[in-house]
Amino acid sequence: MNSYIILFIIAAYFGILLLIAWITGRKSSSNEAFFLGNRKSPWYIVSIGMIGTSLSGVTFVSVPGMVRSIDMTYMQTVLGFFFGYILIAKMLLPLYYKLQLTSIYSYLDDRIGRHSYKTGASFFLLSKIVGAAARLYLVVLILQHYVFSTWNIPFAVTVVISIFLVWLYTYRSGIKTIIWTDTLQALCLIAMLIVIIWQVKDKMQLDFAGMVQTLQASPHFRIFEFGDWHSTQHFVKQFFSGIFITIVMTGLDQDMMQKNLSCKSLKDAQKNMYTYGFAFTPVNFLFLSLGVLLLTLASQQQIELPALSDDILPMFCTSGILGHSILIFFTIGIIAAAFSSADSALTALTTSFCIDILGVEKEKAQTAKRTRLAVHLMISVLFAIIILAFKAINSRSVIDAIYMIASYTYGPLLGLFMFGLFTKKHPRDKFVPYICIASPLICFLTDYLVKRHTGYVFGYEMLMLNGAITFWGLWLCSIDNGQLAMENFEKRVLTRDERR
Repeated sequence: MNSYIILFIIAAYFGILLLIAWITGRKSSSNEAFFLGNRKSPWYIVSIGMIGTSLSGVTFVSVPGMVRSIDMTYMQTVLGFFFGYILIAKMLLPLYYKLQLTSIYSYLDDRIGRHSYKTGASFFLLSKIVGAAARLYLVVLILQHYVFSTWNIPFAVTVVISIFLVWLYTYRSGIKTIIWTDTLQALCLIAMLIVIIWQVKDKMQLDFAGMVQTLQASPHFRIFEFGDWHSTQHFVKQFFSGIFITIVMTGLDQDMMQKNLSCKSLKDAQKNMYTYGFAFTPVNFLFLSLGVLLLTLASQQQIELPALSDDILPMFCTSGILGHSILIFFTIGIIAAAFSSADSALTALTTSFCIDILGVEKEKAQTAKRTRLAVHLMISVLFAIIILAFKAINSRSVIDAIYMIASYTYGPLLGLFMFGLFTKKHPRDKFVPYICIASPLICFLTDYLVKRHTGYVFGYEMLMLNGAITFWGLWLCSIDNGQLAMENFEKRVLTRDERR
């Protein structure tokens, strides 16, 4: 019976998304609409939608579960996120709007050179498709377990169906559609989170004040870690990692910046970033609080918890412990969280590949549109292949895996942009790809050697080390006439402004 309920919810939910896609795409399906929404997106709509994109199905499932092993210390990283959003609004958004970029990586072409541009875009494509596939994988796995496996449908078929649905409502108008569908999905996600917390509170027979006291009394209600420097949860590591994770996974991420660049003006984009950054902190606190309440409920009623932390919330919501109606809320929440992340990732990957790799802006409008549709389909297929591969090799918390992947693949991007923004030097462009490939390899070797000889385990701070190695590699290969190259870059920017 549960499988039929979930199937009906999925069908109704996607029916609404397709209706939104039809309304937003019926007047325009051009590349300008697909890539930047014709630069007419309301900032407050973008801000709400970005919450859903950032949280994803991984947050919905993994964050409550991670409380079992690391308590609420993830909030230290979340606090770092907030300051990262401020830096993006002050440093990166003004640059992107000044240059009127469609792809943010084209900045590297003007500032350093063609090789750097292609390298930065390639690292984004690798990082994003792996991260987005990992997020979608977790949700598809849940759908497979609770719905499609009861009908003996293979996991691969479930993957294809899920990606096809995302492709269906994004292929016409891209970001123009997504800013509205993501807003709906973000509101659904937050509403379902609150409903589930309320259901848990009622199951524990608590009023609101009692729920707050229960949270504060729990041994898992531990936010800060200042004592053990070797711990990956130490405040300094988590806080500064949060800042840099935000800079690379939002500020240097075509997916997230594409939504900001669709706003009408820089001022609107900054308002969006401040609002979104402020809202992100209490939402994550609610997810962690839900994890504490679930662990407390399990302890009180001697409920056996699953071995994997990612399975804790799904187990409570699908087993009937919280009542049968909770299944509906959980399904809406998990679908909203997952597909608000997958749809924007698919659009951003299509945009980056078309602009950065293929250069479709030089093609005629009709030819460029055909190219974009073909790339959109190709990346959808690649999504499916990577999800199947991820299922075969993944054996750890998905959110942890995503951030560790980001430490290695986003590090070179961090180094490239920081070098471009904070120095006037000009590295030898032809050496940049080798530096960006060598940096993650050096980090991997360093992690292995340090762990073996000292016992110290790198956490998310590996991202900062990776970026620093790339930065100094670029510095060492810089040419003497870097000041002249910087002046040429500024002239190109002025020329571009005059043409507009």
